Amino acid sequence: MKSRTTAALAEMSLGLLLVGCPTAGAGTILAIPDVLKVPATQALFLETQATGMQIYECRANPDNPRQFEWVFKAPEAELFDRSGNRIGRHYAGPTWELNDGSRVVGEIKAQDKGPDPNAIPWLLLSVKSTAGQGVLSRAQSIQRVHTVGGKAPTEGCRPEQAGREARVAYRALYYFYGVKP
Repeated sequence: MKSRTTAALAEMSLGLLLVGCPTAGAGTILAIPDVLKVPATQALFLETQATGMQIYECRANPDNPRQFEWVFKAPEAELFDRSGNRIGRHYAGPTWELNDGSRVVGEIKAQDKGPDPNAIPWLLLSVKSTAGQGVLSRAQSIQRVHTVGGKAPTEGCRPEQAGREARVAYRALYYFYGVKP
């Protein structure tokens, strides 16, 4: 009996110790900057993790056609729920489409550079349009936060590379908001 109690206490202590220890890859919860906050009339109804690519194309600078640069073309990512189940995809538009057939297209309203200088900025988007009767049909605002990677290549592009694409891996959380119930 005493050894079972000792073993149970040891397991509990180890469990508490592990809960309190930071682990590799564990993120710090960061506050959302004021510029990216949604109206008080909206509430969070869906959180997705995006994993994929930010696609850039080598193009001539419109102000100086002899100078070439990487220009954002589109995202291409899979969307996952908190349990790691694939629930949809994110692509040009920008568009988010869930497996239930609902789809939303957004437009950027505000951005913040975010805490990681090597990651794409955090965004607030308003919804331009929705389609389908599923989960996303109630979306009014979208936040892209907690970004990792995805920035345009640091090396410049040259005229002979015009039209070439560069695909840069990224991750982000997308929060979807709708009218408060």
